Amino acid sequence: MGSTFMGLETSRRGLTTQQQALYTVGHNISNANTIGYSRQRVNMQPTQGFPGVGTNSPTMPGFLGTGVEAGSIERIRDKFVDNQYRQETNKLGFWQSTSQVITQMEDILNEPSNYGLAQTMNEFWNSLQDLSVHPEDGGARAVVVQRGVAVADSFNYMSTSLKQVQDNTGKEIGISLKDINSLAEQIANINRQIKDVEPNGYLPNDLYDARDNLVDELSSYFPIDLEYQKSGGNALAISEGSLTVSIKLADGTKLKLVDGADHAELRTKGSTDGVTPTEPVTGFYLVKKELDADKKPIDKPINNDWSAEGEEVHLANKFTETGKLKSLVNSYGYRVDGTPTGTVIGKLPEMLANLDKMAKAFAEEFNKIHKTGTDLNGAQGQDFFVVKDASGSMSASNIVVNETIVKDPKQIAASDSTDAEPGNGKLAQKLANMKFTALTDLGGVSTQSYFEGLIGQLGVDGQQANRLQYNSETLLQSVTERRSSVSSVSLDEEMTNMITFQKAYSASARMITAIDEILDKIINGMGRVGL
Repeated sequence: MGSTFMGLETSRRGLTTQQQALYTVGHNISNANTIGYSRQRVNMQPTQGFPGVGTNSPTMPGFLGTGVEAGSIERIRDKFVDNQYRQETNKLGFWQSTSQVITQMEDILNEPSNYGLAQTMNEFWNSLQDLSVHPEDGGARAVVVQRGVAVADSFNYMSTSLKQVQDNTGKEIGISLKDINSLAEQIANINRQIKDVEPNGYLPNDLYDARDNLVDELSSYFPIDLEYQKSGGNALAISEGSLTVSIKLADGTKLKLVDGADHAELRTKGSTDGVTPTEPVTGFYLVKKELDADKKPIDKPINNDWSAEGEEVHLANKFTETGKLKSLVNSYGYRVDGTPTGTVIGKLPEMLANLDKMAKAFAEEFNKIHKTGTDLNGAQGQDFFVVKDASGSMSASNIVVNETIVKDPKQIAASDSTDAEPGNGKLAQKLANMKFTALTDLGGVSTQSYFEGLIGQLGVDGQQANRLQYNSETLLQSVTERRSSVSSVSLDEEMTNMITFQKAYSASARMITAIDEILDKIINGMGRVGL
């Protein structure tokens, strides 16, 4: 037979459990606008019934319940949706970064427009056409010089500007690596706190949220793999435990970035500060901070198991296929075989190399033709385009009009005669026709066609990046909404729960009142023995 006062304890348990549920509702409402917060729920479970199981248990017609208790307070998450969210975040990080770099390149090249290189070269060809008609006209010669200077300046501007974008992209790689390493350190610190709390039977839900927010941010840089290790002690079955975060490489290899309370730092090979490249990237590697004999921090390269000297990750066949970091490296440039002399691949270095190739082929062919003629003074033509820096070769950044011709336009060779013929403009016409001349160094196409090909390919790449960025944003938005429907706080739902728990609390309180009246009747209303 149960105790006379058993009903009071049963109702008290109802009071305290419903009170905990109300407090949890209040916590949810307070964090309704907190970014990354997951709504929490009290998992109620019945307490052990009466009588307990045993050979000496009293005989009763049924199993008598003893109330309710809060078994745990857990956050509501869907790990499958979380994984989808991180995959889409990773894709968006790649295409967003790619689109930004291509947009900057398009702004610099400024094609098609009235101010781009194509228009500048057209004006140069037209000025030569005019000179062929009036070869003795000083004004026509001055215009040719001005147009030639404009062509050289356009090459210089594009090369300098693209190199600046490349430098900024390299700095962004450094900033990204610092952010990655900071995120890894924060995740490791939270792992340490979680390992201290879980063995005592608690669920540190807010720490879980903080850790997941960091993992979400980390997933934008490269694909990641997550593994959970259960805590020991009295940890609950639904506790998440410590988290291991690994970088997933293209060949399936996993590089541990965070392992419990330990973390590594990702570095780029060949940089002065360990993170910011100054040359095409040759690879990445992981290091751990350790103290040397003098107690000074040093970097120790590690492998996947963190147990030996680690080799750098070459970019040709191992590095990740998506993510913001991969996109930045693709734009900045990297060496295929991971050696300082390997072939350089990348949007910016390839565009710079193509412009150098175009400027060199254009200048050399123009100079070759120009030197076959004579100027107004009857002197043999000289190089029209020369290098700005004599120690360098002809390139987009180093091309300039010969200063002698700039100062004296009469030295433009417009005549194809070996003698002075002021009215002969045949060579100027030949130079103007070079607009359509196929150049061997450009693969058998003219400078105009070659440049149009560069612009066309850049436009195609830009359209693809913009389209895939839009698709990634759409998919991410869809996953975000699905994730929010599971984990975000709904004020309507919380208000409904508040009323539910409030009524349950009131009912438990009313039950205590009813039992109190029963006990009062027994104790005070049934009289005293012997009177």
